[in-house]
Amino acid sequence: MKVLVTVKEVAELADDFEVEGTEVADRYLEYDLNEWDDYAVEEGVQLSEDGVADEVVSVTIGPERADETIRMALAKGADRAVRVWDDALEEPDLLDVETKTKILAAVVEEEEPDLVLTGVQAGDDAFGATGVALADAIGYEWAAVVNSLDLDADEGVAHVRRELEGGVEELTDVDVPAVLTIQTGINEPRYASLRGIRQAQSKEIAPKTLDDLGLDAAAVESDLTLTAMYEPESESDAEIFEGSAEESAGKLADVLREKGVAE
Repeated sequence: MKVLVTVKEVAELADDFEVEGTEVADRYLEYDLNEWDDYAVEEGVQLSEDGVADEVVSVTIGPERADETIRMALAKGADRAVRVWDDALEEPDLLDVETKTKILAAVVEEEEPDLVLTGVQAGDDAFGATGVALADAIGYEWAAVVNSLDLDADEGVAHVRRELEGGVEELTDVDVPAVLTIQTGINEPRYASLRGIRQAQSKEIAPKTLDDLGLDAAAVESDLTLTAMYEPESESDAEIFEGSAEESAGKLADVLREKGVAE
């Protein structure tokens, strides 16, 4: 059984930053593996360690800089990786769900995985739709917001527990091949060991262009346009009390009395 795990490099803002037009300059950004995808990687690696998966392949859409991020997936146990990038992908302000779906669907067609694991959402755009859209595009069964997975490879069934609204959980069976979007908390993502980091340097990261996947520039023409970016104003101010615990408690009591909360 082959497991394909989609991962994304997301940017984290420095404490102090400036918005320049419709973007934040790279000097204010640090890049890391998307939190939800970290759990998906761990789930795939555990399937490999349990003897259920024969191969775990990680795929990302990103420039050469993203190699560092995807090597984290390799260091944690993925067997190899695919990175898709093209000059045409630099033009859109924002890669929308449709664009990412087309690219990932082309990778699925090439890799023919039995199971695709994605994070529920990304920490930057938070669309939360790519995994389900991918399942629809490739004709796989799917389950979203999965927080427990028991895969029966012999029967070709994934027994999953899904997180629904209002604290409700759903137990359901999904026929493989399938796409599952993985929720945080399903496992405890491991730290990459020093040995794993060294081994990751020799593992394959196959670069792919749109042409390699049978796509052209028209496939990445987005219907979304980024028109503005700004830092939202804070709706409330925080007051910090300085001094000893006794002094701070007195000041807090005064504020509460002023607000009519305490007498």
